[in-house]
Amino acid sequence: MDLLLVEDDIDLQKVLAQYLELSGFNVNTANHGKHGLKIFKERHIDLCILDVMMPVMDGFTLAGEIRKLDSSMPVVFLTAKNQKEDRLKGLKIGADDYITKPFEAEELVLRLHNILKRVGKENLESVHIGCLHIKYDELMIEDGKNSFNLTPRESELIRYLVEHQNSVVKREQILEELWGQNDYFLGRSMDVFISRLRKYLQAEPSVSLETKRGVGFILKVSAHTPL
Repeated sequence: MDLLLVEDDIDLQKVLAQYLELSGFNVNTANHGKHGLKIFKERHIDLCILDVMMPVMDGFTLAGEIRKLDSSMPVVFLTAKNQKEDRLKGLKIGADDYITKPFEAEELVLRLHNILKRVGKENLESVHIGCLHIKYDELMIEDGKNSFNLTPRESELIRYLVEHQNSVVKREQILEELWGQNDYFLGRSMDVFISRLRKYLQAEPSVSLETKRGVGFILKVSAHTPL
């Protein structure tokens, strides 16, 4: 996915762009609204992340110009304010989301994925998490040095865990939703899959696949410091 990030705080812009790129996005950055509009006209963009308070052209004005060019373009506003008036103005423009600083980068990424799913733009065939490239359709996980082949069921399982990252998922929930039945032998096979996936994921320090004894599993993706 190609993002347009328009943020006049250069330090925040760099940190946020880096995190988004590690999360699998292609990020185009701009320092103010006029620059952002120029990039939007010249490049393919799937979603815009716009700071509200910027020099030259503010985020609300930029969003209005973008919507004139593409009325369905998803837009997320970033702001240091938490005022009802700003939120209402953003929603009237047609914002898909509105995030108040400071925020967790992980939260932003999850919201972006939800928006892209909702508008039908998200590429569901692969995902990047740090150094990991999980290719669901090709049944493969790459970590930059090694590649691991997945069985179809391992691919289904890792996709499910990624979609529910940082949440505990129950054993019976996985078995029933993925494979249609909470069967003892399927459960034993799933434990083998989990052990293999741990090995495949171990190259990325921000990721851990943990067992919650007697309950289920959680794929933890560490949140970076608040932005």
